[in-house]
Amino acid sequence: MIKILVDCFGGDHCPEAPVNGALAALRVNPDLQLLLTGDETLLKKELEGKEYDAARLEIIHAPEVIGCDEKPTDVVRLKRNSSMMKAIILLRDRDDIAAMVSTGSTGALVTGALVRLGRIPGVIRPAFCPILPTMNGGIVGICDSGANVEVTSAHLRQFAIMASLYLENVYGIKKPRTALLNVGKEAEKGDDLRRETYKLLQETESLHFVGNMESRDLLSGNYDVVVADGFSGNVLVKATEGTALELLKKIKKDIYSRTLYKMGALLMSRMFKEEKAFMNYQNYGGSVLLGTSKVVVKGHGSSKAVAVEKCIEQAYKMEVSRLSGKIETEIAKYEHYDV
Repeated sequence: MIKILVDCFGGDHCPEAPVNGALAALRVNPDLQLLLTGDETLLKKELEGKEYDAARLEIIHAPEVIGCDEKPTDVVRLKRNSSMMKAIILLRDRDDIAAMVSTGSTGALVTGALVRLGRIPGVIRPAFCPILPTMNGGIVGICDSGANVEVTSAHLRQFAIMASLYLENVYGIKKPRTALLNVGKEAEKGDDLRRETYKLLQETESLHFVGNMESRDLLSGNYDVVVADGFSGNVLVKATEGTALELLKKIKKDIYSRTLYKMGALLMSRMFKEEKAFMNYQNYGGSVLLGTSKVVVKGHGSSKAVAVEKCIEQAYKMEVSRLSGKIETEIAKYEHYDV
């Protein structure tokens, strides 16, 4: 039985989305057991009238909620009874619990995970790796996307190794094509950090390094992993998601602007639904925090039930594939070079 914690408070649709996402995940995975952290009274109320296997669902009372404007360090020190910190502490202290999922404060989650959980041996810094869809029906992972604003070439090499192993073991992509986010495709492009990292990635035998990638090619389907510092990666992901959402809004507005367009849209309604589902980040889960001693998955604050279910699925697959052990083994090969 694989046990996973679900932080049920902190997101925009809590506790409804985490609870419903958890129940959906239980129905799909018979060897899954979930522990919900949050206000016990509210969680029981949310569960009323719903069918589920009570033997595989446990509530951990945690009455405090973390606000978006609270300092992460204060949360770690002072809010041990919050749904997020209770989950992190339980994840640290109990060997039978494999992972946790949260849609709460990103800063609090990263700080709590680093302070309370620690890192996989050899990992310098954990990094976020969200997944986006590509134009050929595949996916691409971006690592890092916000956990580390300032990095070295050694950090970026570890991000590449961890993300490559993640895409291979969780999504079944053999020899993931790994690229470095840069301002041009030529090897000499970019600043000193990017040029130094380019050489390191070329020398890393376990990687299928395919060179630099310009941001406009992120969804092309030509890459499986994109390596970046947390600042650039975060901007890349949010700009891409924002563009997709605004494009959908414009298409909808244009359709309703003319009767002829409405008639055409009626004939193409199925296609529009498929495209909407393709662009909807809710269908791709959350950002896994690669490099922590136990599995942590961060969902969007606006995650609905389907997104929470996908986050739980990500955590489940990471544990089944024993990803953490594989990361430790591979990182150890280069540990004496990286500082």
